[in-house]
Amino acid sequence: MLESVASHPRRFLVSAPLQILGGRYEVGELIGRGGMAEVHKGHDTRLGRPVAIKLLRGDLARDATFLTRFKREAQSAAGLNHASIVAVYDSGDELVTDAQGGQHDIPYIVMEYVDGHTLRTVLTEKGPMDPTEAARMTEGVLDALSYSHRMGIVHRDIKPANVMIADDGTVKVMDFGIARAIADTSATMTQTQAVMGTAQYLSPEQAQGQTVDARSDLYSTGCMLFELLTGRTPFQGDSPVAIAYQHVGERPPLVSDFAPGEIAPELDAVVLHSLAKRRDDRYQDATSFRSDLQSARMGRPVSAAAWSDLTDYREAIGAPPVGRNGGTAAAAGAVGGAALAGAAGARAAETEVYSAVTGSSADATEVVPAASAPTDRPVAYRTEADTSAFPPVPPDEEEDKRRLGWLWGALAALALVGIMWFALANLLDGGGEEEPTLVTVPSVVDQTIERASTQLVSLQLRVERVDTANEAPAGTVLEQDPEAGAEVEVGSTVTLTVSTGPGEVSVPDLGGLTEAEARARLVDSGLTLGDVSEVDDSTEPAGRVVGQNPSAGSTVPPDTAVSLQVSSGRVTVPNVVGLSLSQAQSTLADRGLESSSTFRESSEFPQGTVLEQDPRDGIVDQGTTVELVVAQAPAPTPTETPTTEPTTEPTQTPTETPPPDEGGG
Repeated sequence: MLESVASHPRRFLVSAPLQILGGRYEVGELIGRGGMAEVHKGHDTRLGRPVAIKLLRGDLARDATFLTRFKREAQSAAGLNHASIVAVYDSGDELVTDAQGGQHDIPYIVMEYVDGHTLRTVLTEKGPMDPTEAARMTEGVLDALSYSHRMGIVHRDIKPANVMIADDGTVKVMDFGIARAIADTSATMTQTQAVMGTAQYLSPEQAQGQTVDARSDLYSTGCMLFELLTGRTPFQGDSPVAIAYQHVGERPPLVSDFAPGEIAPELDAVVLHSLAKRRDDRYQDATSFRSDLQSARMGRPVSAAAWSDLTDYREAIGAPPVGRNGGTAAAAGAVGGAALAGAAGARAAETEVYSAVTGSSADATEVVPAASAPTDRPVAYRTEADTSAFPPVPPDEEEDKRRLGWLWGALAALALVGIMWFALANLLDGGGEEEPTLVTVPSVVDQTIERASTQLVSLQLRVERVDTANEAPAGTVLEQDPEAGAEVEVGSTVTLTVSTGPGEVSVPDLGGLTEAEARARLVDSGLTLGDVSEVDDSTEPAGRVVGQNPSAGSTVPPDTAVSLQVSSGRVTVPNVVGLSLSQAQSTLADRGLESSSTFRESSEFPQGTVLEQDPRDGIVDQGTTVELVVAQAPAPTPTETPTTEPTTEPTQTPTETPPPDEGGG
């Protein structure tokens, strides 16, 4: 039930207990409260299933524009049907009365009820996760985002509190559509001095009041993954505004700084790439993010872009580069990294104009410097209590780093001279003519993508990568276009088809199939049938599939066993005594039961009320007839009509007429 205005001035006072919404949803105990809404456990009386009911905050519900947009977004969210997204079943509004006697509509959304805990609760109770589990949780979130982004829905508030972990381990993302409805009101941080979304997971473009797209969700997911691995978010501060400034202008720490020896360089690279300041520099879609995260979890190489970010980062802070196995990289690999670091340094010197986040004016802007220039020593991050300064580097280590820096600089200079000499030689070969400079495409098939990219970039060629599942080791170049030996202009693009390793299989939807049909469908998909169990209270006929694990749409290795739950054909008889006849018939029909009715006169109950049922309870087969006794108004008692004696008209006695007087006068 909603709180009174006296106890919470931003919520409405309901004139009567708010027990039923939309004539079918019973509002139960409060199970969650957030900045926008309260969530209650509820019961769908029509379908007989538990639901979660979200009641929107009163002050937001008073805004007619918000109500319209909220309803539109609720409809969009209801269209999202994915195993990793909490389903939205219904939405509507309920008329309530506030403390001043005014009437208002309170919007509500009816959602799937999930038995489990949020990631926030798991983090609070158990602390950081091991890398494998953290990656698995995040892959589930990315599955949901990949689907929602294809459907045109951006979440805008990815954080541990909006991710549910069901008791069976399934990952489910909540609150699709609601965050977008809030954002559409243009209530940005510059207008309210409050971050729409949660500051710790805010993308730089959100902090600047810019347009948000799917890549903003991926940045927030990177922040969440950082917290799952370390127990803290990448940026911390005394206020949301201070944290937002860090998202815009400060370099994030490495995950391995907080878990030394536990985090593979590949996982460092994935998190770092997801937290790129410019959205064009981070993962462009959830699928590529998930692919890299899965590769890191399975000990395979990650994408060249992610690995390049880690290489740039370590060079910028003066740390030695690492190889794919976590060791120090060979000198040959350092040359390419040094050249990339130079480009990163050039970007760091730029100054960009960002929207102000001080809240002073919705239109105000100010110039915020980009991240400070790279230091020549490694950064050692402190604990949460003090991240404002870094401990000094010992003199010996400083000298070693300085010497190593000179070596890298010399190697980079040599590489630059080589490239210039190559370009000059090609120019001279052209005899001064204005013909385009041509280079011969080398053979890079069967090489790793990193080695192939380095070789092609050194020839001033661009590289485009296309991933495909293959039995070859992940990261191996399978094909190239143009082929080896072709002559192309400098700056041309070479497309490389790269193996992602043995592909995973998408689990088909088996709902409504018989066990034999489901088995055949699984075999066709490269999967096997696991345990089969029966469940009661299903609307499906006996023997039909009503549940499966793993869920439909999830990706699993080939030959994975899929367990099934099939309908037993038995249902629990619901208690319909006290309902109207039409309600009772509908409730029984929803359970797959028939009904028959007899009527009994009753003056105690309204006409049409069910007085008795047989059977009254228990578990019966679908199609069983439940006999109902229904109240009928008593027949009216006839009233007696009084009888009267018939009246007869009196008969007149004739009088004799005297004879005339004959005597005269």
